[in-house]
Amino acid sequence: MTENNSEQEQIKQEVLKRMKRIEGQVRGIQGMIEGGKECNDILVQVKAARSALKSATSLIMKRYMLKCYADSLEKGEDPVEAMDRFVKVLTNFMD
Repeated sequence: MTENNSEQEQIKQEVLKRMKRIEGQVRGIQGMIEGGKECNDILVQVKAARSALKSATSLIMKRYMLKCYADSLEKGEDPVEAMDRFVKVLTNFMD
C-alpha cells in the first residue's frame, strides 16, 4: 500500500468513526425532542452535530483530493480540468 493509499484509508476510518458519533448525537437529539427537553438544550446539541458534520466534510474533501484528483492526473487527464472538477466539488460544500 502506498503512502497516499495509507493516508486515504486512515482518513476513511476516521470519517466512519466520526459518522457513528454523529449518528449517536442525532439519536440523542431525537430523544431530547421526544422527552420534551428545553429548546435551547436541543439547539446546543444540533449545533454540535452540525460542527461534527462540518469537520467530517473537511476530511472527506481531503480524501477526495488525495484520491480522485491524484487518480485523474495518473490517468493523464488535463491538470486544469481535473482541478476545475475539484474546485466545483469544493465550492458546492462551502457555507
